Amino acid sequence: MMYLIKNNDKIKINKINKLFGLMFRKKPIKEGYILYNCNAIHTFFMRQNIDIIIIDKNNKIVLIKENVKKNKIIIKKEGIHTLELPLGISENYKINDIIKIID
Repeated sequence: MMYLIKNNDKIKINKINKLFGLMFRKKPIKEGYILYNCNAIHTFFMRQNIDIIIIDKNNKIVLIKENVKKNKIIIKKEGIHTLELPLGISENYKINDIIKIID
């Protein structure tokens, strides 16, 4: 089990397949998902809005997008990994925060 940690905040994180991500999921997500080696995503075929955080190789946040709706494309050249999070989670983070992802 992996967790995203910043200060005392902790959220469960799962690895997810880059090909399908959260497409077609009907139930709102309650956990976060990480896409390794991924600096761009789309929300085509998504059935729910999500928060997006993209981090660089040092786990520094380089992009935060809140309440991302379907049919959007998100790209951040400096990013290395992308986190897809439940709505509202990203409000606890800001650009340049360093996060930890632990097993």
